[in-house]
Amino acid sequence: MTLHENEIPIDEALVRSLLETQRPEWADLPLSPAGAGTDNIMYRLGDDLLVRLPRTAGTGRSVRKEQEWLPRLAPLLACPVPEHVHAGTPSSAFPLVWSVHRWIDGDEAGPDTVRDWSAFGADLAAVVRELHGADLMGATRTDDLSWYRGGSLRPCDQWVSRCFEDCRTTEGLDLDVETLERLWRTALALPEPSGPHVWLHGDLKPTNLLVREGRLRAVIDFGGLSVGFPDAEHATLWDLPPRARQAYWNTLALDEPTWVRARAWAIAVGVGGISYYWHTYPAFVAECRARLQAILADADAR
Repeated sequence: MTLHENEIPIDEALVRSLLETQRPEWADLPLSPAGAGTDNIMYRLGDDLLVRLPRTAGTGRSVRKEQEWLPRLAPLLACPVPEHVHAGTPSSAFPLVWSVHRWIDGDEAGPDTVRDWSAFGADLAAVVRELHGADLMGATRTDDLSWYRGGSLRPCDQWVSRCFEDCRTTEGLDLDVETLERLWRTALALPEPSGPHVWLHGDLKPTNLLVREGRLRAVIDFGGLSVGFPDAEHATLWDLPPRARQAYWNTLALDEPTWVRARAWAIAVGVGGISYYWHTYPAFVAECRARLQAILADADAR
């Protein structure tokens, strides 16, 4: 499934060739697909390893960022995060960096894996509090650590407005775009965030939250790692049931402006995903639509 115009083809034969060249001791281990997101493609290698390859040059920079910062952040976090065991180097076969991680057992967060959504929301809030409180270790909001989700909303208004228009004209979408745009503009009218910059995961959606025995086990995919304002970190809460969302809010004692800005970030990512992936990635479009419908339902309830 090709998602981007500048995407690099990746298949099992490519992964085998990279291993044969750079880690021949792993080249004969069993290899099987382990998922594909908008930015990376993964293969399970043997019982204990995961190969992670970026789809484009832009996401290659995210992989390099993970390689640099995750080994330094991991000791500061109680929750398990990916452990790098090999930093793949660019080659004629694959011109980008790539990674091999330790495999982390667990299932995607969802109704069949989470036992208590209130406890899950509180556990996730504890992870976020710990990450946001971690020492920046000299990192600043520059270069690859300056991802847009750690900034302010206003610079995004132009492209988000285009996405609203795309959603209005997308046949069969069946979404209350007018209300979503009103909620977006409500957040734009708020003062800019003014707190200190913190470490941000950037994409704490259910597919990046692993569950074991009903509880949050690990956080994966730090490709969106950045330094910035924390508002957008809370945006994926609308991917979880209301009980998890409320427990998260209560645990972190978030104020109303932060919540309104977080909701706006969730709207931006949702309409952006529908606009960009409508014809190429229906599963991701469904995720975006479900998030936006949850926002609308939550706004009615509040």
